[in-house]
Amino acid sequence: MDRLTIRIREDDLGSAAARDLLRLHLAGMHADSPPGQVFALDLSGLRAPGVTLWSAWIGDAVAGIGALRRMGDRAGEIKSMRTHPDHLRRGVAAALLRHMIGVAEQEGLSRLSLETGSGPAFDPALALYRAHGFRDGEAFGEYRQSGFNRFLHRPL
Repeated sequence: MDRLTIRIREDDLGSAAARDLLRLHLAGMHADSPPGQVFALDLSGLRAPGVTLWSAWIGDAVAGIGALRRMGDRAGEIKSMRTHPDHLRRGVAAALLRHMIGVAEQEGLSRLSLETGSGPAFDPALALYRAHGFRDGEAFGEYRQSGFNRFLHRPL
């Protein structure tokens, strides 16, 4: 069996396929989250200063997206991770996450954090983050703790 090749590149959401995946991500977040609990970045947020977006490609298809937002105090935040439904369980999210961890380490960041939801729709993401060294912790930045959201942190 051939090894799956996942190529990761910096992205500006210029392709229709990447924008479609972002729309799918935002729709999924709203469908799986209580009102007022969606903190995913939209197109303008992903183009903001200090945010870098990457897309993962399998062949000529966009298979996933993920972003790194730089915060003060040498910290970063993982944002907008989404795997295209046609590419679930193929290692796309893990490849994107490893890539962003590597970039954060190269940039000298001391910590990565993320906010995500809880419940069955979020269990695979939580398992992925924990498998890559993220641990549950307190709210950070402008987030507020609720019964729904989860905060994870990984020292670098």
